[in-house]
Amino acid sequence: MSRESKIIEQMELLGIQDVTTNRQRKNGTVVWRLPIKNNWPQGSASYIEVASFASGYVRNQNSGYSNYQLNKRIDGEPEYFDSGRKDSMGRPLYTQFSTRTCILIPKEIDRLEYLIKYCVKNYYIKHANQVSNGDFYPKWMYDNRVAEAELESNGALQQLSVTVNNERYSII
Repeated sequence: MSRESKIIEQMELLGIQDVTTNRQRKNGTVVWRLPIKNNWPQGSASYIEVASFASGYVRNQNSGYSNYQLNKRIDGEPEYFDSGRKDSMGRPLYTQFSTRTCILIPKEIDRLEYLIKYCVKNYYIKHANQVSNGDFYPKWMYDNRVAEAELESNGALQQLSVTVNNERYSII
């Protein structure tokens, strides 16, 4: 099985859809929509979209007013600037300035593999307590409900299971 077919299979299993427009495709951009919604407090939740660019960047595409890079970051080479001051011996003083830069991923297949890993870690796992309709249930709320159920049953609660999308999951 080739790398491309493995990636396509993984994206299908995760429910990730290609929503690239013709113009984006022409420019070398691929946009993917995850089946997970953003949790914005204003109630304007939309599905999370990520993109792979021919320039080597991978970005989140719908984070409000700015799309941010998902590439790994490294410290750039420090630059030195003359501060315009001199030390006690008359030598010029320099100021060091360093930035952080993104590691570009030149190959499309590598960008897609990176996007899958990033999305699984940062969206699927971190949003695991979010149900399919986009509602978010914090861990404390879940813990409180379990404790209430145990109290109501006087400790007789042996097993708790939930059905989501016609699949049954054991919780306790």
